[in-house]
Amino acid sequence: MIREREMTALPGLPIVSLLLVVLFVLVYLVIERGDALSGAQIVTFALLIILDAFLVVGLFIVNPNEGRVLQFFGDYVGTVKRPGLRWANPFYTKKRISLRVRNFESARLKVNDHEGNPIEIASVVVWRVVDTAEAVFQVDDYQNFVKVQTEAAVRNLATRYKYDAHEEGEFSLRGNTNEIAEHLKKEIQERLEQAGVQVMEARISHLAYAPEIAQAMLQRQQAGAIIAARQRIVEGAVGMVQMALAMLSERDILELDNERKAAMVSNLLVVLCGERATQPVINTGSIYQ
Repeated sequence: MIREREMTALPGLPIVSLLLVVLFVLVYLVIERGDALSGAQIVTFALLIILDAFLVVGLFIVNPNEGRVLQFFGDYVGTVKRPGLRWANPFYTKKRISLRVRNFESARLKVNDHEGNPIEIASVVVWRVVDTAEAVFQVDDYQNFVKVQTEAAVRNLATRYKYDAHEEGEFSLRGNTNEIAEHLKKEIQERLEQAGVQVMEARISHLAYAPEIAQAMLQRQQAGAIIAARQRIVEGAVGMVQMALAMLSERDILELDNERKAAMVSNLLVVLCGERATQPVINTGSIYQ
């Protein structure tokens, strides 16, 4: 496996200044003393001018947060990261690699969650190149590699979790966003390790049921919410009935037998759990008649 080797190229400004001075002197001598020069001298001056122009090819610019991968006839020489005008062997090929932080948003993928329900899911990945040699030589196209592996990781993640948790304590894509994001980041990083890429953040950007089951799942969620609300109402009503009976008994307000207690409990539960306002009935006689 090829690892990055950072190298220091020569400063470009002194070299370009020297080459310009040499070129100026050579051109001046050819113009001023052209008639007095022999054929061999003219050829020598011409070769020197060509060499001077050839050495200019070795100049290159390194921008901030950028690296230049240098190769010499296929061999990896090193990576120049220090910004500015630099000079290296003119025979070196110099490939520009951005080290800036980039983000990638995957397409909306249609997959099945852990329960087999079709869902739509997409993600946003923040990444950057940390090893230019691996990015260039280990994979064919590191940007496309990031795209493909991210989508593969998102598909795999979606199949391992449910869209929504139906029981307390279960992990789900919708209910545990932070844990899911951390898992997604870890899985994408493992896939991109060989490409010299560091994943800085990965999160789900879109999550929804597929259109063909969205309405049915919405009704299911509404039913679950209604059941949960009813459960809370019943729990509260039972507690209030229990408190009412206990307070009546403690304060000696009223003595009720089991049959009358049952009737009172029934009436209180109807009042507390009913969806509509109750209509009171005034009893003008004895409760035992």
